[in-house]
Amino acid sequence: MFNTITAKIPMNPILKLISILLTTFCYLSLSSHSISAQEINLFSQNLNDLNEKPIDKMSDNILGNDIRLTLRSLAQKHNFFIGSAVNVKALRKDFLYRDRLSREFNIITAENAMKFKRLHPKPKSFDFSRTDYLMAFASANKMQVRGHTLVWHNALPDWLKEGDWTRDELIDILENHIKTVVGRYRGRIIAWDVVNEAVADDGTLRNSFWLERIGPEYIEMAFRWAYEADPNALLIYNDYGAEGLNRKSDAIYRLIKSLVANNVPIHGIGLQMHIQVDSPPNVQDVAKNMSRFTNLGLQVHITEMDVRIKKPSLVSDFQQQAKIYRDILRTCLLAEKCNTFVTWGFSDRYSWIPKHFKGWGDALLLNKNYQAKPAYYKLLKELADYQKQ
Repeated sequence: MFNTITAKIPMNPILKLISILLTTFCYLSLSSHSISAQEINLFSQNLNDLNEKPIDKMSDNILGNDIRLTLRSLAQKHNFFIGSAVNVKALRKDFLYRDRLSREFNIITAENAMKFKRLHPKPKSFDFSRTDYLMAFASANKMQVRGHTLVWHNALPDWLKEGDWTRDELIDILENHIKTVVGRYRGRIIAWDVVNEAVADDGTLRNSFWLERIGPEYIEMAFRWAYEADPNALLIYNDYGAEGLNRKSDAIYRLIKSLVANNVPIHGIGLQMHIQVDSPPNVQDVAKNMSRFTNLGLQVHITEMDVRIKKPSLVSDFQQQAKIYRDILRTCLLAEKCNTFVTWGFSDRYSWIPKHFKGWGDALLLNKNYQAKPAYYKLLKELADYQKQ
């Protein structure tokens, strides 16, 4: 193994370059990443930002008997879940995608395959082909699975939206959907995002199909039905834009507090964490927000993190992105009941960002060629340092 190398030790440019190249080469060899000129450049540019502590101490007390140092190997040493959303089409056809996914993560969630429209395409039939494939992959690679999502205002099939249903009929449809899906994977899915994005940005309940046709009771109903189908699964409320302290997070806190007070089986809050690199949430506010939910006895999960960058990307953008990823992971690690950190994909090759945010991209830990960015190294180092605490 090699000893501590720090950015604080004065050295001439040639020695510094040699140090950077040796450190990068040894590190990437251990983690089985291929080396590119771009990756070495980004890593070297990022070195000065790592001067709070030694860059890495690749010693036996961190690596143990591991052959490769990965996010997964470090997370598992502390019973921590680090994961990614999964594109099932990519999972089927892309060997490198499967390889990186199984090596770096110990928990996965379906990006789209478990949404209502995909699973329930016709009134009397379900299609579990994609989700069964995902579950088989997870089982073969000893990975946990988060279910996403049972009730959402988007991704609803036309037969449901356009049907002339009574309130009671819709209640029956939703109950059947939840119990069928959760029941099929009972004991195999560790957590479900039961209700997703039910609160609007102004703090009111979102004026969704479910709210309009059933009423606010649909939220409580969904959690109770999910619990009946699998009483051992963690049941989560999941939302975006409520990571820190603001009007929306206050409204979500009031909603969750009322559910807890009514003995609704809810076990946690999911903070999606879709972030723009130039406007990250205040980490102190995120910590305070987490604290008030854990004070209700709930877990807090980071469920969909990505950090998008305005194109064309600059080296400084990647440095800032890495810091944001590191800060959020650190906040989760230090929180009382935050043991799950999931990114919304892991390679820019299959990221949802360019299609939904024109002119933005580069949001994930690996680039389109599966080469690691500074954000990956920051997370790796944070988990390595945490192991020493």
